[in-house]
Amino acid sequence: MNLSRKKSSSVDENEILFPLLECWNPMTNVATIAAQVGGRRVLCRISHDVLKKKFRASATEPMSAIATNRKVIQTAARALIERKAFEADGNIVIRQKDL
Repeated sequence: MNLSRKKSSSVDENEILFPLLECWNPMTNVATIAAQVGGRRVLCRISHDVLKKKFRASATEPMSAIATNRKVIQTAARALIERKAFEADGNIVIRQKDL
């Protein structure tokens, strides 16, 4: 009996995907979007201050700036991930200069 297993699916370690997973933290005023990088989750954070300065995000509906500017934010997150600009906790922080 052969107990070895073949890898059922091939995961590209360089593939970066952005599922529609996002949230707002009202305590820290930070939006988080999720990225899948080679099969693992990386949280990409952007502050309300940056959203307000760059995209004129409102205080009452900050996530609408994420929805409206999703491609720009994802492009910035992708560039940071590719540069391996991870914070100590393994996540990404998107700053105004990155957009």
